[in-house]
Formats: sequence, structure tokens, C-alpha cells
Amino acid sequence: MKSLIQGAFRNKAAIILLVVMALGLGVISYFKLPMELMPEADNPQVTVSVIGQGYNAATMEEQVTNPLEQALAGIKGKKGIFSTSGENFSLINLDFDSKTDMKEAKAEVERAVANIPLPERASPPYVVQFNTSMIPIAYVALTFDEGTGQADREKIENRIVDSFRSIDGAGTVQLSGKSQPVVHVIPDLAKLEAKGVPLQALYGVLQGRADASSVGQTALDGTIVNLGVASSLSDAQMLKKLPVAGGVALGDVAEVQVVTDTESVSRIDGKDALSIVVSKAANANAVSVGKDIQTTIDDWNKEHAEASLQMLLNTSDEIVHSVNSMMREVLMGALFATLVILLFMRNVRATLVTIVSIPLSMAITLYLLDLSGISLNILTLGGVAVAVGRLVDDSIVVIENIFRRLQKETFSVGLMIDATREVSRAITASTLTTVAVFLPMGLLRGSLQAFLLPFALTVTYSLLSSLAVALTVIPLMSSGVLKGSRIKEHKPSERFTRFLEWNLKHKWLPLLVALALLVGSIGTYFSLPKGAVDNSSAMSIDVSLEYKPDTPVDDVFENGKKLEEFLLQQDGGEWVFMDMGNSADSAQYGSVKSPTLVTYMVKIKNGADADKLIEAVESQRTEYPDAELTVGASSFFGGGSQTQVFVDITGDNEGGLASAASDAMAAIQPIKGILKVESNQDQKTTVYTLEVDPTAAKSADIASQLQAMLNPVPIGAIPSEGQTLSVVLQPALAVASEADLGKLEVMTDEGAKPVSSIAKWVKEEKPTTFYHKDGKPYIRVTASVEPSQLSKVGSEISKAMDKVTVPDGVKLNVGGASADQSEDFASLFLMMIVSIGIVYLIMVFTFKTLRAPLAILASILFVPIGAVLGLIITGVTPDFTAIFGVVMLIGIVVTNAIVLIDRVKQNEERMTIREALLEAAGTRMRPILMTAIATVCAMLPLVFGTSESGSIVSQSLAIVVIGGLLVATLLTLVLVPCLYELLFFRKSRRQRIAAATTQAA
Repeated sequence: MKSLIQGAFRNKAAIILLVVMALGLGVISYFKLPMELMPEADNPQVTVSVIGQGYNAATMEEQVTNPLEQALAGIKGKKGIFSTSGENFSLINLDFDSKTDMKEAKAEVERAVANIPLPERASPPYVVQFNTSMIPIAYVALTFDEGTGQADREKIENRIVDSFRSIDGAGTVQLSGKSQPVVHVIPDLAKLEAKGVPLQALYGVLQGRADASSVGQTALDGTIVNLGVASSLSDAQMLKKLPVAGGVALGDVAEVQVVTDTESVSRIDGKDALSIVVSKAANANAVSVGKDIQTTIDDWNKEHAEASLQMLLNTSDEIVHSVNSMMREVLMGALFATLVILLFMRNVRATLVTIVSIPLSMAITLYLLDLSGISLNILTLGGVAVAVGRLVDDSIVVIENIFRRLQKETFSVGLMIDATREVSRAITASTLTTVAVFLPMGLLRGSLQAFLLPFALTVTYSLLSSLAVALTVIPLMSSGVLKGSRIKEHKPSERFTRFLEWNLKHKWLPLLVALALLVGSIGTYFSLPKGAVDNSSAMSIDVSLEYKPDTPVDDVFENGKKLEEFLLQQDGGEWVFMDMGNSADSAQYGSVKSPTLVTYMVKIKNGADADKLIEAVESQRTEYPDAELTVGASSFFGGGSQTQVFVDITGDNEGGLASAASDAMAAIQPIKGILKVESNQDQKTTVYTLEVDPTAAKSADIASQLQAMLNPVPIGAIPSEGQTLSVVLQPALAVASEADLGKLEVMTDEGAKPVSSIAKWVKEEKPTTFYHKDGKPYIRVTASVEPSQLSKVGSEISKAMDKVTVPDGVKLNVGGASADQSEDFASLFLMMIVSIGIVYLIMVFTFKTLRAPLAILASILFVPIGAVLGLIITGVTPDFTAIFGVVMLIGIVVTNAIVLIDRVKQNEERMTIREALLEAAGTRMRPILMTAIATVCAMLPLVFGTSESGSIVSQSLAIVVIGGLLVATLLTLVLVPCLYELLFFRKSRRQRIAAATTQAA
């Protein structure tokens, strides 16, 4: 280290140039780095979705889900296949190992499902693999002027979508709620019978009517000409005139209507609208894309009156707000750290020298992030916010040692070099141990690693940069700034020295007290309820109104509009967006839902009370007794506040599955903290199955005839106003009662017969949703849990499930949010253990002994005491980020102990162990308190700041770090010396006896 420090003094000009270059590159990198919400991370899952209009859940399971599952069974690298079959939709999720190449996995899934035959009205399988870069940038509503025609609407839709797609950096543009005019032919059975026209004659009414074909060539007047035959239908009125039988036109026996067919419903503030969702391309700057989208909207609204665009949510604004919020907290942290240094040093020059390490280290960090291809997001900025207090630690130790030496010795360059070298081992070891805490993040697999690795690299770059600055720039600046300055001598606290000496003489007492506090804090932690990641910044509220699947869609829509009207009347809402139904565009992104579900997003006005609005919506539940009304605050960084725990009952015994599900629900219901328990078996719909006598008729023929009679049948298309309109023959029969089913007539080999003569209708109650796991059916029990009680309730559910007796071949699997959280906690605990091992290894290399590092590691044991105390005092519920805070503290806390023990080791060359401990504690108390308080003050803005700081760097994490660091620092100054002397008790005892003998002589 000495040669490095001397090299800096020998090459002052080069160091100055490097500093200027580093600052310049840092500024350039800041403006160059792409800004986005989250680091790019693949979700190890591929989703296959299919929409089948008019098919019930059982049909979707049998004709869509089962064939697709069989085709996907051979996909490599998958861990499991989970499917959901419901009314009009099928959704299949394939979970993969976190090491799988997800692009290749998606391609393999696409190849597997490409040629699977599906029912006529089913959409093609949509395959999607999610990535955080696919998070939408903007949600836009498109509304039309009332006088805009359908053809013009379609042209406007295409122009707007094209304008968004042409934006530099824009990715996918998803348009939902599109309407398409369709011609409905509604047969009148009485008129058909009176005219003697069979219904089947209507199926071929368009065949050959609108066609063009060549019939050859001939010579006319000496010239070869081509001959052709053509006819065309211009509109629906001409369709009515088409003959269906001799002297009978279509309009004589059927009603012809042009209607608007909407695949899904989107409304903004009570008006019909189309929703447009724009995502960014990979590696694009989310902020610049968001600005361009807003510019496109403004330009369109200025130039066009027939349609208007409204920005519902621009996530790039929130990203800028988050970045600015985090930068503000970083700067506030740096200011607090500056004040702490000034308070302790009481020297402006020394404070300025120390503070240089913050902007210089941050500039180097930004440049290294740019080189590493890491974007500027809430996690990398969170890493800077966490590291900002640590950025000055190494510089504080160096400048404090130089400062202390100058109080007793004359200024010289040699003194600067020697004072820096004296602490170089301590600060290098302490920085490397903090860095080592973040290295095991490479052991975390999947999305957790993808999220934490940029955070870890940011902290690592920051700390290594600050170490380099402390060993080169700080002593060099000190030699210039502190030259000739008059510094008063600082004496160690005599009271603290006497207090420590008493503790060393009665070391078992403080050690037992600390042990009791440790055991108590750990016990308290496990009794505290652990919640999910906090999402307290309510930007909007999400409302859902769900009816049973057998409820007519028109009734759902009318009630949906009723609730929409109520939401529009509330004062706290800025706008209300309503959505209902499935669209092909949504299905392409794996978004399919029940057709009887209406969802709303209500944007909260600035300063409005979200809780008051939620209470108002909850009061409306009595107005919709047949529906389930749910409401919750949502934020930019997460959805609603409700969390769920699933219990999946799997096995081959279908009867056993149902009984086990009932027992599981009965066991879960009494648990405190459970909001609601339900299973997919609860909601059932009535299904009539026609059991055909195989000796009387063919079931396939009967099925095809009934499908044609009871369902819309496409019979062709006609051009109209520049569009092609589908012509659909509507059901000829309106079945209103069970008796009407028996009167249906079908054609058999023996002629027309009522279905009751060849078959019988069997009435059954079947589930509205079917779940499969690896191709086998299972029942899912869902428990909605109070978020703050998630881990506690999850644990209670697991215990309750262990006591449930299930039939042979049936298994209960507890999962959902609680299981995911437990898996995250387990990964972090493993990371913590590995981190401690690496820290110990570095210290053994540093001090070349096994015992001294044990005393340093003991300081980690004091972390839970302060961390739990901080959570209890503030009343904050610990979550995933709180555990992450403890992992961070491992590196931060041992820094203080290393600085102390390094001085002890230096003193032992000329003192007894006890004298060395007393002198080191007195001398190092000031830099230890300075570094700890600077780190604590730098994190205070995270405690009182807004939650835009992100989902990892949260209030919970800041409280844990502050509480743990404060208590651990105070205990380190007392208990580490006690433990150190205990580890070397024989040598220390011999030294004290020898000293007493010498004094007596």
C-alpha cells in the first residue's frame, strides 16, 4: 500500500488529470445512461393463451387445454406446466429452470403449438415470455367524435398505432376495445315455414354471389381479348334481395342488420374508448420514449378533431420522479454526512477534503455502470443511496488519522504517507468485507439475482472507488489543504476509557447482557408478522366487479356502468377507466380473464385521500349482492394490497380431491388474519349434456346440427364502404326453458325427429374453472390474507395443512405469496451465511490469525438487537427488504470492528493486550462514531422520504440498517474488546501478572 500512496505523491499531475477525467466521464455517463424502471430480467415462464368465444370451461379444457398440454409435455428445461381453463379462455403457464435460455424456450413452445388443431371459433395460441423491459411506458385512451363513421375509425386507429410504432425506441403497441361492423342474418322460422324454405338454404345464400373468374380468351375484331365473369355485393341492402328459393328473397324470410361487434369494452369517464398500451424496445431509454409518446399525443390532438387521445398513465414521468427523488435523497445524505464530519472534526478544510470522495466516487461509479451496460434505475440509484454514507468512511478514517497525527507532530509529506499507510490495511480490509457481502448475490438464482445484481455492482463500484480515492486523492489533497493549518490536540475520552476498563475487568457481565438481548431480539423478530414488499404510494385504486360465469354478459355490463357512474361522482378521482372482456391483442400478451369480470382503474388526484375513496367503494358492496366487489390501493411499483396463499390439492383420485379440498377450507377458515377462503370448485355453472342413443343416431351429426341451430354461423363476407363485413347467420332457435331443449328437431337417417326420441338431456353442475398441473386436474383453495400478517398466516396455514388427513394418492401443496416469500427469505439467509464466511476469510488473510477475526465477526451478532429495536420503535412491519438490510449490515458493522482491532494489533507490538485495547478504543472511538453516524444520517432521507425509492431500498431496510448500526457500533466499542481479551485470555493474564510483579518490585 505504501508504494501506491507514494506513487500518488510522485505523480501529482497525473492524479489531478485523472480526477478531472473521472468527474467529466461521470457527468457524461449520467446523461448517457438509459433510464428505466427496473433492470432487465427474464421471468422464467412462458405463457400460452387461447380465446374461444362461446365455449364453456369444460369444452375449453377438453378441446383446447388438453391437446396443447400434450404438445408441450416434451419441452426441455421445464419444471412444471400449470393450466387454467375457463369460460371462453385457456391459459397455460410453463415454469422453467432459472438457467434456461428463455428466448430459445419461447421459440420451442411456439413450434410445439403451431400445428395443433383447435375448434373453429378458437383463436390461434398466443405465446408470450415476459421480461421487465416489456413493462408498459404509456397507457393511452382513444375516443372518437360521435359523427365519425366506422370506416374512418378504422383508418384513424391504424394511423395512430403506426405513429406510436414509428417512435424511436418504441416496442409493442397494443390496441384493445376495437369494434367491427358485422352483418347479422336473423331467420324467421314462421316465415321460412310459410314460404316452404328450409333453414339450410340460408347457409349457401352468398355462395358464388360475389366472385370474379376468367373464362378464357377469344378474338374480337381481329384482337385477342380476355373474357371474365364478375359480380359484387355493395351493401347489406343488396344482401336482402338475394334469392334463397324460387321467388323468395332473403329479406322475405330473415331480418338483415348491420351491428357493431366489440371484442372487449373500454371506457374512459363514461365514454366508449379504445385503450392503447405502448411498451419500449429492449435497451431503449424509457424516459425519452415516454416524452415522444406525449409529444405524439399533443400533436395529434392539435391537428385532428374527429378523434382525441388522452394520456392515462405515463410511467416515464414516474421514472423521472423516482430518479429525482432518489438523487435528492442521495444529496441530502451527502449533506448530512458533511455536517457530521464538520461537527466531529471542527475543521472546514478537513471536511472539504473528506467530502471530495462522494462526488468523485459517484462519478467513477456512473462510468463503470455505463461500461457494464447497466441502466439507471431505482435499484442502481438505491445502491448509491445505501453506499453514500459508506463513501466517506474510508476517507474519514484516513483524514482523522492524518488530523490526529498533525495535532502532535510537525507537518511533512512523509507524515501524510505514513498516516495513510497506518490505516490502509484497516480500510482495505473493511471495504473488501463490505464488497464481499454483495458477491454471494451471484448465488441467488432467477429474477432475484437479476434484480439484486445491479444493486450489488453499484455498491461494489462505489466502495472500491471510495477506497481508491481515500488511498490516493485524500492524502494528496490533505498535504495541500492542511499545510500550515493550526490544529488543536484531541484527547480520547477519559470517562469512556474508565468505563471500558471496568467492563474488561467484569467482562462476563456485559457479554451475558448482550447474549440475553440477542436471544430476546431474535425471538421478537420471529414473533413479528412479516408482510410483502410495501406499496404505500397510492397513485390509483384498482376496483373489480366479478359475477358468476353463468351471468348474462349484458347484465354484467349494465351493472358495470352503474358502478362506473358511482366512481365518477367521487371527489378524489381524476379519471375512471373501465375494462371488460377479452381481446386478441390482450391475449397476445397472456392477458385473459373471465368475460363476467369488470375492472376499473381510478386515478387519484394529488393530495386526495385514497383510503376515503376505498371506503366509499366498499360501501357499495350491498348494491351488488350477486357479485364480488374488491378494491385496493395500487402504486406505480406494485398492484393492490391484497395477498393470497394457495393450497393446491393434487392427485389421481378425483373424489378424494374434493373431500380433501373441503377439509382444507374448514381448517383454514378459523385462522386469524384470513379475509376469505374459496376454491375453484365453489363456483359452478349448469351444464346440459345430450346423451345420444348410438343405435338411433350418430352423436357427431347431432352435435354439428345443434351447433348450427344454437350458435352463430359465419356464411361469408361482403364489401361495404371500403371494409369487408362478415355475414353471420344467427341462431334459428331461441331456447328459453328446459322443455324447449326436448322439442329441438334434428335430422337422422330416418328423417327429422325430436331429440327427446333419440337422446336424453342430463343436467349437471360443473366448475366454471378447471386447473391442471402437469396434465392432471387439481383443486386450488385460495386464502386472501391481510398483507401485514402474510408470513404469520402462511405459517399457520402450513401447520393446519399438516394436520389435515387426506386420502391415499392426494397431496396438499401450500404455495402462493407466502411460499414465494419464504423462498426469498431462505435465499437471503443462505447468502448471509456465505457472506459471513467470505468476510472471515478476508480478515484471516488481513490479520494472519484465526482468533482476532472471531472477535470482529462477533460484532455481527449485535446487529439483530438494534434492527429489531428499530422495527419495534417505528412500528414498521419487516418485509423482504428488512432481511436484505441485515445482509448489508454484515459488511457495514464489521468495518468498525476491523478499524478497532487493526489499531489493537499495531499497539500489541509495544503494549500489553489490555493496554492496547484501551488505547485503541480511545483513539478509534472518534472515527468509528463518525463513520457510523455519517452512514446513519445518509440513510435518514430513506426513512422519511417517499416510497418512490423503490421496492428494494425501502423504509423498512433503512430502519433496520440505522437501528442495527447504532446499537452494533456502541456495543462494538465495549464488547469486541471484551471478546478479544477473552480469546487471548492466557496471554493477557500472563501480561497482567508480569506487569503487577514489575510494579511491585
